[in-house]
Amino acid sequence: MFSRDTEKWIREIRDLSIPLNRSDDLDVIVEAAADARVVLLGEASHGTSEYYTIRMEITKRLIRDKGFHFVAVEGDWPSCGTLNRFVKNAPGAAENVLEALGDFNRWPTWMWANREVAELAGWLRKHNSGLAGAERKVGFYGLDVYSLWESMEEVIRHLEQTGAEELKIAKEAFACFDPFSRDPQTYGVSAAFFSDSCEEEVVKLLSELRANRKRAGENEEAELHDEVNALVAVNAERYYRAMVRGGPESWNIRDEHMVEALNLVRAFYGSEAKAVVWEHNTHIGDARATDMAEDGMVNVGQLMREQLGREHVFAVGFGSHRGTVIAAREWGGAIERMDVPPAIPGSWEDLMHRAGEGDKILMLREHGDRFAETVGHRAIGVVYHPRRERGNYVPSRMSERYDAFVYVDTSKALDPLQVEVVHV
Repeated sequence: MFSRDTEKWIREIRDLSIPLNRSDDLDVIVEAAADARVVLLGEASHGTSEYYTIRMEITKRLIRDKGFHFVAVEGDWPSCGTLNRFVKNAPGAAENVLEALGDFNRWPTWMWANREVAELAGWLRKHNSGLAGAERKVGFYGLDVYSLWESMEEVIRHLEQTGAEELKIAKEAFACFDPFSRDPQTYGVSAAFFSDSCEEEVVKLLSELRANRKRAGENEEAELHDEVNALVAVNAERYYRAMVRGGPESWNIRDEHMVEALNLVRAFYGSEAKAVVWEHNTHIGDARATDMAEDGMVNVGQLMREQLGREHVFAVGFGSHRGTVIAAREWGGAIERMDVPPAIPGSWEDLMHRAGEGDKILMLREHGDRFAETVGHRAIGVVYHPRRERGNYVPSRMSERYDAFVYVDTSKALDPLQVEVVHV
């Protein structure tokens, strides 16, 4: 897993790392990322408290001190829309943060319905309340592709409220999916193998919404929501059709969609918009620096660097040596608080630990050539089996994958809201 002189690399990590003992120590990342148009903040799991709290501190500084305009996350557009209205105190917004997080009710609920996100939402709402009337408020947006039915319902609801001419087309598109009982697997099999596809209907809806929005010459947030929800329908249809066939296509559709949605929000905020993105390391760390490239996979980090240039994108990876995490044994399974075993010998996390047991920051962009050889780097998903630990490491060239790395020696599980957690 690791080819070069281990002791030399440990010494270099020890010499070049910055201790992370308090929130002010994160200023080195904030200053390095200040001029980026997109800052990508990763995580090595979807269930670690420190990844959320540290990202929150970086995000707050980027918004408050560096003028960043919005947060975009690996979540569904409709449920994030409810939280977006809350943080902006928009008409119809939830009365409190727990109510605003209530729409995160589809598994894995804990990713965004947790106390760490609730704290960020409270801060964003307070920050927005202090902005001048003409300033566009900082938003919270979901970039993922899974909410096909929910997004279609959102489009129809808004078109009904406004009496828009696209309503008939939207209802026809939604009706096409009715026979599949909101089951993506059933739709994917039918569309992939029996030519029973709704592709034409959702593409027509998106085209009509875009054409009418352009003719109106408006850039209101309601139109943005309609367009992105329709885009979700188009790409979710493609995603579920590709998923049953296997291969890298479904992964690529998902990450390409997240980039397209991100760019629509950036355009909404204007040509000088600056975004903070929260996603798993596997999405924000450049795929070309991993074995994903060999499998024909791309990701958000790679695509954003290709579109904007590396100098305008700042990617921060996260990881830890051991601790606890929220995850499940199977997709849709019970939420468990699991022990994360110590990182395997020779892995990136093992070397960071052996370089000193404290939390630390390593600014990789400044020391690229020192960490350009391949090393195993742990990735934990929403489904996790600690006893199968060796299968969780992604071969990575760290200085090519990220611009900086945040290391937490012993991490703890995040705190989900209103769900039963099994302790194991």
